[in-house]
Amino acid sequence: MRIVLQRVAEAAVAVGGETVGRIGPGLLLLVGAEADDGEADIGWLVQKIAKLRVFGDQDGVMNRSVLDVGGEVLAVSQFTLFASVKKGNRPSWSRAAPGPVSQPLFERFVAAMAAELGKPVPTGVFGADMQVSLVNDGPVTLFLDSRVPE
Repeated sequence: MRIVLQRVAEAAVAVGGETVGRIGPGLLLLVGAEADDGEADIGWLVQKIAKLRVFGDQDGVMNRSVLDVGGEVLAVSQFTLFASVKKGNRPSWSRAAPGPVSQPLFERFVAAMAAELGKPVPTGVFGADMQVSLVNDGPVTLFLDSRVPE
């Protein structure tokens, strides 16, 4: 699984002009899955994200996690994180898990993240054309890949 994580002052996701998910200070997660991703990928990402120290302490040093600050998390499915642009100019999505595989993975990820945080994790609408808005705080933007844990 791959995730683009952004620390936000606020973020929202809308479908057809209607807001379906919104958070205040916390993390916006764009989440993509491959067909062979599983519970180990979900577990590693949830633990890493929950404990990742990307929020400032009293001295402004990034020493606090989303758990430490009581922040919120908004998760949005994003199959394009597995795009390949190796050949030609049209991206290939062949590495992205198809909907019947990726939707349950995404839902399990969201449930695990909510359990770890002890609060609901709002989402977009899986497979919909979504509009995501955010105020990136910092800016802080990180890329996490469960297969290449850097």
